Amino acid sequence: MKSRKGKIALLILCVQLLHLFTLGKVEASPGVSAQAAVLIDVDSGRILYDKRGNERMRVASLTKIMTAIVAIEQGDLSEIVSTPEYAVGTEGSSIYLRPGEKLSLEHLLYGLMLRSGNDVAVSIADHIGGSLEGFARLMNEKAEYIGLSGTHFTNPHGLDDSDNHYSTAADLAKLTAYSLKNPAFQTIAETKVINIPNEGYDWDRKLLNKNKMLHLYKGSDGVKTGYTKLAGRCLVSSATRDGRQLAVVTLNAPNDWEDHTNLLNYGFQQFTEVKLVNQDDPIKDEESPLYPINSFSYPLKEEERDHIRQEVKKESNLKQLLPGGVIGYLHLYLGDQLIGKIGLVKERVEIEPSSAETSSNSFFSLFKALIWGGI
Repeated sequence: MKSRKGKIALLILCVQLLHLFTLGKVEASPGVSAQAAVLIDVDSGRILYDKRGNERMRVASLTKIMTAIVAIEQGDLSEIVSTPEYAVGTEGSSIYLRPGEKLSLEHLLYGLMLRSGNDVAVSIADHIGGSLEGFARLMNEKAEYIGLSGTHFTNPHGLDDSDNHYSTAADLAKLTAYSLKNPAFQTIAETKVINIPNEGYDWDRKLLNKNKMLHLYKGSDGVKTGYTKLAGRCLVSSATRDGRQLAVVTLNAPNDWEDHTNLLNYGFQQFTEVKLVNQDDPIKDEESPLYPINSFSYPLKEEERDHIRQEVKKESNLKQLLPGGVIGYLHLYLGDQLIGKIGLVKERVEIEPSSAETSSNSFFSLFKALIWGGI
């Protein structure tokens, strides 16, 4: 009898341990309802979670992230835009623009991002690109510049009017990381409510952001909702905690709010930003100490820290090509994957970041370095 009770107790213990192990696995790598999902560290560009991230899919109004960043970069936020007649009554979400109504580009962008106005998207596209086709060309040129290889746009709003309008969760994550580095985009994306003019009336339009994550998740600061019958529920969210900003993309996600909460928690809890290179610390070399032109940090899991390695590669032929007397690069690897490439000089220097590139950790910086470095 005692033996039987002992076996039962052991079985119960095993079940409990299995349950705890399963919970741990879920917490360490969350399951999501989305057909495709990607979590990205905005500063470094590192993908922290990927589920079918390269699958081409319909993306509904997440399209408007590209519409917004193209308009911000190509236009002047203070310029006045006159609503073309063919924008009025565009199917789907709307802020109910009237023919000839005049609003600043900035106010239109709030209507685009907070209320997902399709009439606004058409008005912006007409103003910036001269036509929907002209603006789509600008969108695709920007996609190519950022390196979005699985993306193609045919319109500025994301309505299901073409099978040739698509993107991927990974591409949208890269686009979001790029866009969030623009202060104007970030400000608009994190706004919960704003009043904008309503020409011809003595009351303003009050725009409430459709993105519930701004209220549901601590530190949430963006980005965009989307839905069509064919695309399903689509969402991009971002959040900043302790100076770290993460962004999540989900496509066709029945439980998107829960998915985003779980993925953001996973990113903040499982990864820590680790400073791997300090600009003031010399790098040992056979001939003489070399100095990195900038510091470098990267998000890592605890178990990944022991798999970081550094390699100095001097390339004296670059001395006449690159500013600051760069004579080589410090290559940083996580296992066999190159994660960073930092210029090295013989004397410690101060290099101010440009307005377009505020962080040397950016994957765009790495991209440029890879081109110049000839790798």
